[in-house]
Amino acid sequence: MSRRARQAVFGTGAAVLAVLFALAAAGLPPFGGDQHPYRDRAVAAALHQATANVVASLTFDLRGLDTLGEEMILLGSVVGAVALLRPRPDEKPHADDKTSRPQQDAVALISYVFLPLTLLLGFDLLVHGHLTPGGGFQGGVVLATGLHLLYLSGGYDALRRLRPLAWYEWVEGLTTAAFALAGTANLVNFLPHGRVQQLFSAGTVPILNILVGFAVGAGAVVLLAQFLTQAITLEGEG
Repeated sequence: MSRRARQAVFGTGAAVLAVLFALAAAGLPPFGGDQHPYRDRAVAAALHQATANVVASLTFDLRGLDTLGEEMILLGSVVGAVALLRPRPDEKPHADDKTSRPQQDAVALISYVFLPLTLLLGFDLLVHGHLTPGGGFQGGVVLATGLHLLYLSGGYDALRRLRPLAWYEWVEGLTTAAFALAGTANLVNFLPHGRVQQLFSAGTVPILNILVGFAVGAGAVVLLAQFLTQAITLEGEG
């Protein structure tokens, strides 16, 4: 795509975004009012869905389309980073092997200890996001961060073997699509609500929460992989 074509695409998108932003700002209620219908509806919806965490009910029930939009922003960011950081024709692997440099023993030991604990914490945030503070976005970031502790403990080669990027790219795309489909099914909310503070409750809220978590985690892994590839394995002719 030529420079002029890219500028035309950007200009068209920016103009549409500006119009939508102006319309949204014009429709906002007056600042500082004493009426808070959104707050009242959020609490009522959380109680109706037997969701102990009102924030989770808000994110995955009342404003599920917004959450889907946020996930699409992350997906677009990952795609943009992959496109911008792809190897150029003048880039090649480093002459010296920077991927197998020795690690410090203290750092390696701490990373080995905290790697399973961090992954366990990430899964706990995903599963219990509708019961306690936390949720899919936070749990996905924790999972991606915990996985990269392997880079500090075992080196880049160990990390590269554990995270085949093709798998994570598919996981991010499939979970994003599944989130949209599950959100459509949420219109009838066929899953049982259960009781507040029970793991199996809140209808489809925990399902949407877990899908977002895997999408965010996979996207973060793919995103970090591009930066690590540029910093560790590639060098330019200049």
